[in-house]
Amino acid sequence: MTWVTATKRSAQGPPRADGGRRPVDHGAWFLVLPALIPILLLSVGPLLYGILLAFTDAQSGRTRSAQWIGTLNFQDLLHDTLFWESFRIGLVWAVGVTVPQFLLALGLALLLNQDLKLRWLARALAIIPWAMPEVVVGVMWRLVYNPDAGVLNETLRDLGLGDGRDWLSGLGTALPAVIVVGVWAGMPQTTVALLAGLQNTPRELHEAAAMDGAGAWRRFRTVTWPALRPVALAITALNFIWNFNSFALVYVLTSGGPGGRTRLPMLFAYEEAFRYGQFGYAAAMGCVMVALLSVLLALFLVGRLRGGEDT
Repeated sequence: MTWVTATKRSAQGPPRADGGRRPVDHGAWFLVLPALIPILLLSVGPLLYGILLAFTDAQSGRTRSAQWIGTLNFQDLLHDTLFWESFRIGLVWAVGVTVPQFLLALGLALLLNQDLKLRWLARALAIIPWAMPEVVVGVMWRLVYNPDAGVLNETLRDLGLGDGRDWLSGLGTALPAVIVVGVWAGMPQTTVALLAGLQNTPRELHEAAAMDGAGAWRRFRTVTWPALRPVALAITALNFIWNFNSFALVYVLTSGGPGGRTRLPMLFAYEEAFRYGQFGYAAAMGCVMVALLSVLLALFLVGRLRGGEDT
């Protein structure tokens, strides 16, 4: 009996009369508690409180306590066209950032995985946007988009492509301009995850495929992508959640303007809670966003996993 087998059997507990194994408590809960308590206090607790708040008429500035009103906030929310418009903008933003982010990060990860000179320097430079706070990124890109002295407009003038425009204030350019910033800011974390997946792919498989006459595209499709698929699925789902819940970056760039063209759901809920003092209504928005986003992600993950099983 090897050491590994003996360890596995001892972890299953002493044998029962019917030949099975009794579960044994090794005090694992006490080891998990230091990590579990902050999660309960800082994540689960506020989530449950927000759900409870959504069924009340809590408002700022009231001297009386909040009253239980049932599902009235949710009924009002169903007819709030501004909220559903912000939800549509949030989906456009999340998809518009997540898809280019993944494609560009995949290309960059493939490049950084090659044996290039000064590869360590290129990898360090690639993660700089990830190390910068979102507020700093927003301020920096506001300077880039500045209509009078911004780098972008100055470059367009030098190339004779026009006098430039106010990118963040135009009704047709504000959302695309913000999406570009979102892609730039979030691409490094996707690149790091994909690069880690690429480095875990055995080189022997690529060498064997090359010896069989497989070209670069065929090696990617038959060797690289199957090994990278689980990482790609996980990072895409996480990116979609992070991008849909974006707040600081868009708030610094446009504050939801112009005319609500970049008002993401988180910005809309923030305004309802802290500008208009409708805490109960804003909490109901949060509950609806969590529920709808969970359904969309579940459908996405089930579809991708089924696609993986079919292939």
